[in-house]
Amino acid sequence: MKTYLDCIPCFIRQTLDAVRVVTDEFAVQETMLRDVLRLTSEMDLSQSPPRIGQLIHRRLRELTGNKDPYAEVKKRFNTMALEMLPELRSRIKAAEDPFTAAVRLAITGNIIDFGPKSNVTEKDALDAIETALSDPLYGDAAAFREMVENASSILYIGDNAGEIMFDRLLIEQLPLKRVTFAVRGAPVINDAVYEDAEQAGLTHLVDVIDSGSDAPGTLLEDCSEEFIRNFRAADIIIAKGQGNFETLSESDGNMVFLFKAKCPVIASHAGTKLGAQVLWHKK
Repeated sequence: MKTYLDCIPCFIRQTLDAVRVVTDEFAVQETMLRDVLRLTSEMDLSQSPPRIGQLIHRRLRELTGNKDPYAEVKKRFNTMALEMLPELRSRIKAAEDPFTAAVRLAITGNIIDFGPKSNVTEKDALDAIETALSDPLYGDAAAFREMVENASSILYIGDNAGEIMFDRLLIEQLPLKRVTFAVRGAPVINDAVYEDAEQAGLTHLVDVIDSGSDAPGTLLEDCSEEFIRNFRAADIIIAKGQGNFETLSESDGNMVFLFKAKCPVIASHAGTKLGAQVLWHKK
């Protein structure tokens, strides 16, 4: 997916939000903003938004010396979501269709995304959970279940910390021995890395790898050989979040994208309404 003009104001807003998380120093904030203004004035719009996001957050880490600006945010949401797992499992067990309920809750976890919205709160997540099983689902969960049942290998590409606790609920509905879970190769925004997968208990449940990349999405040209082997070998790829949709929706492969449509550009590209729960299948 290319970068649209409407993405540019979001890059600027995200830059200010991110640098203010790290420092109160006006001079550093100004330098960061001016650097990103130059970057956006010269960027290639044929590239996907996560490629630009990667460059922005590399510069943020370089300028501030902070290797993981969202570390505390990630810990907070991991802890919150982990405490909720028993109750959410009970909801899935009680549902008429546990698989679809798990899909809905996994998608709902995508609300924990500090890219499009920097002030996500625990209340936002709790409010989303309350309507997760009743909100419209754009996509065919029954067809998705059939694909999963027939797949000999599944690559599940995660997105954000906290959110991966919700992913675990869906993974528990999958044939575990056939599943490999992937996280980012290095910290970027609040995206999940290997330590988050450990906290979620996923490393004891399925094989876990990282992408080898610090992009807030999956730039295949930037990924490790191990990740590419798993990507090419998978019968089905489950990709969570908008960043993975932006980077992979035009790639080859049997892919199912699960995400909340949190911005008008993504909603339009996916053919859904803003705020929708989306299950988008690409053959």
